[in-house]
Amino acid sequence: MRRFWDRARSDSLDRATLWLAMLAAGALIFMVVVISAGVVLRYVFDTPVLGLNEINQMTAVVLVMAAMPYCTARGGHVGVDVFDNAIGRWGRFIGDVGSRLLSGFVLSVLVRRAVIKALDAHEFGDTTNMLGLPIWPFYGILAVGMGLCVLVFAVQTLAILREGAR
Repeated sequence: MRRFWDRARSDSLDRATLWLAMLAAGALIFMVVVISAGVVLRYVFDTPVLGLNEINQMTAVVLVMAAMPYCTARGGHVGVDVFDNAIGRWGRFIGDVGSRLLSGFVLSVLVRRAVIKALDAHEFGDTTNMLGLPIWPFYGILAVGMGLCVLVFAVQTLAILREGAR
């Protein structure tokens, strides 16, 4: 049972978070290129790029939501351990489990809302104001990123419960 669980976690979940992280890296490179081109065009050639803010906003959604599961799986979020010594190992255990359960619950509610918004945006053909970019794919990326993050929290919670207070 343990080998299956470790293999499922390391193979499937790590691969999925890595693919999304590579998508985030692509979005970051794209943002750097687009913003740099926008700055050069605006200040050197006096020709601003129409809709550059919309492109940046939509790309930022992809960047953040695609990177979040990878960062969560690798423990890359900022953490503060000010109270660790005061609350002891059982307090840390309860805090670790509780924070992951709460985060997973909140993100699962947001995933549900993002899926509903993606379906609505697709059905009604919602687009951005300036460029008319369809919005539903960005809601979809939002839902996939948060959904995978919920899965990472669930795996981490089970691992913490399996290890117990340490």
